[in-house]
Amino acid sequence: MTRNKVRTAKIISKKTFKGFFLGLLFFLAITILLFNPSALDAKLETTRNIDGEETQRSLESLRDLDYQTWQVVAYAKNLVEKSITLRIVGFPGSLRLSHPAILNVQSGIRSWDLDDITLQNSLLLKDTREAAAEFNLTPLLIDLSNNRPLRLSLKGGFDELPVPPYVVEEWRSLIENNLSND
Repeated sequence: MTRNKVRTAKIISKKTFKGFFLGLLFFLAITILLFNPSALDAKLETTRNIDGEETQRSLESLRDLDYQTWQVVAYAKNLVEKSITLRIVGFPGSLRLSHPAILNVQSGIRSWDLDDITLQNSLLLKDTREAAAEFNLTPLLIDLSNNRPLRLSLKGGFDELPVPPYVVEEWRSLIENNLSND
C-alpha cells in the first residue's frame, strides 16, 4: 500500500470507529430512557394521619405562565363520600386568595368550573396567610377519560397554570384507587 492509501484507511477507520461509538452511546441512552421508570411516571405518596388511617396523595410543584411556583396537592379528603380534593398553595405573603372562588379547568375545547371548598376545612379557615385554596376535584376526574394536559385559572391567583399529563394520571389514579376501596 502506498502512504496515501494507508493514511486514508486510518482516517476512514477513525471515522468509522467514532461513528460506531456515537451510535452505540445513542442506542444505550434510548434504551435506558425507554426501559427505566421515568421521573414523569405517576408517583403517589402514602401518608398516615393522626388516627393511623393511610391516605394517598399527589404532590407536585408547578409553574404558571408568569413563572410563579404553586404547590398542587390532590388527596382523598373524605373516604366515606369517596371525594378527591385539590389544594393549591402559593407562597405566603405573595398573594391572598379570597373565598369562595371558582377554579376554571380547560382541556382543549372542554371546560369545568370546580367549587371552592376551602371554607369547609377548619385548618385553612383559621390560617391567616390565606395562601391556599381547596376545590372538589371529583367531578372533573370522573368526567376525564384520558390523561390530557389541563390548564387551570384562578381569579386573584393565576391566569394559567399548565398541568402536564403525568400529573393528570396521578390524579386519575387517586380516584380509581379511592373508588375501588369499597
